[in-house]
Amino acid sequence: MALTGAGMSTASGIPDYRGPTGSQRKGSPMRYEEFLHDPEGRRRYWARSYVGWWQIATARPNAAHAAVADLQRSGAVGAVVTQNVDGLHQAAGSGRVLELHGTLARVVCLDCGAVVPRVQMDRRLRSANPGFAEAAESVADELRVNPDGDVDLPEDLVASFVVVPCPVCEVGTLKPDVVYFGEPVPKDRVERAYDLLELAPALLVLGSSLTVMSGYRFVRAAVRRGQPVAVVTDGATRADGDPVLKVAAPVQELLPQLVSDLASQPDDDSAEPAEALAASR
Repeated sequence: MALTGAGMSTASGIPDYRGPTGSQRKGSPMRYEEFLHDPEGRRRYWARSYVGWWQIATARPNAAHAAVADLQRSGAVGAVVTQNVDGLHQAAGSGRVLELHGTLARVVCLDCGAVVPRVQMDRRLRSANPGFAEAAESVADELRVNPDGDVDLPEDLVASFVVVPCPVCEVGTLKPDVVYFGEPVPKDRVERAYDLLELAPALLVLGSSLTVMSGYRFVRAAVRRGQPVAVVTDGATRADGDPVLKVAAPVQELLPQLVSDLASQPDDDSAEPAEALAASR
């Protein structure tokens, strides 16, 4: 099983919150309690997300995503459990992808439970806020997207933004179908990930610092069961003190080499993925 994190998508132009040092980057993500209980916080999120979302939606898979899809096709990797919300694994051709933290491609109503495509939400926001995107571009030299798909905007511009209600119940609060910081991952999703891990002979962690428990728990479970664990990421991780194979390298550079190494092995004497990974160091 592959467990993937934000480092998979940095080469696609989507930044992570923590760089190679593992420290928190400048800027804080939206927190669940703020979104639920602070109308101005929701307005700020939707204004910033309205401007930044298309940079996420138009991002393209990079060599690391393509390599994971190749590893799946070869049988070296089974299921992919991703902490990312950008859909780039599926865009690269991966199947059996479990989106642990949800996806930015959908919006859910917190009142009636309706789920609508994000593109529909974008059209409604555009209609309710004519000229807003152009105004945002005019006040920023460079609009840099944050990891959760929003951009920093002046507060006076944010204050003019109109947030639209649910198109189904017409009054409900809409939220991206993603797990915010401080929000629990749905229990059934976590259980499904554990089931996939139990079926796997080994765990391969790609592009994750494992700083948050939502991903690190699977490393802990694998270690307890005696399953081999390999971690490939460019920097420190929470698992550095655990009995794992650690390869400190950018995934977009190492994974294509791993695919090549596996493909070069004779059919009757194929190297195990872990052995090929160690040889790629």
